[in-house]
Amino acid sequence: MDLATILAFAAAFFVFAASPGPDNMTIVARTISSGAASGIAYGAGTVVGIIFLVLAALGLSIIAAKMAIVMTVLRYGGAAYLIWMGIKLWTAVPVVPELQPVSRRRGLLTIFATGVALNLGNPKMPLFYVALLPNVVGASLTPAHLGILVAVILAVEIVVIGGHVLLAGRARSLLRTPSIVRRVNRAAGGVMIGAGVAVITTR
Repeated sequence: MDLATILAFAAAFFVFAASPGPDNMTIVARTISSGAASGIAYGAGTVVGIIFLVLAALGLSIIAAKMAIVMTVLRYGGAAYLIWMGIKLWTAVPVVPELQPVSRRRGLLTIFATGVALNLGNPKMPLFYVALLPNVVGASLTPAHLGILVAVILAVEIVVIGGHVLLAGRARSLLRTPSIVRRVNRAAGGVMIGAGVAVITTR
């Protein structure tokens, strides 16, 4: 696998990962409402979708297709939880960020699990990898090549997730009064609800 192939894959995946969608909107909303740890936890959960790259590389996309029912349950369950979090945030009592309690480990694990469920249940993930691999890599995909692609994906995800968390964190630092916090909470809650609805309605 030459450098040109690696860069082409990295560019294609960056466009896919950085494009506006429920995941990136949720990362921003979680960061603004609950801090960087919350946004990173959700973003880390979305990275689990890398399992579809392995399935596609091993020619197991058919097996993934036969798991459609399980994937659908995961997708709807994750979307429902996202909508519930949005409603909870919309109705929350506004608290200036410095006074908000730091998210506990259990809460972060729940947020991480939501990211995992939504991405394992996202039909676009396996389709993206199955469509991209033959065109970018070709038929000669070895374990070493797979390792390189996994490393590229992780590097791109760190940049994309980190960028969203950084920008959202700066916006969060502007929250200084309860009235502003209330408006931002409702905006972020609306984004989460919208993201959950988008996940349910997107095919």
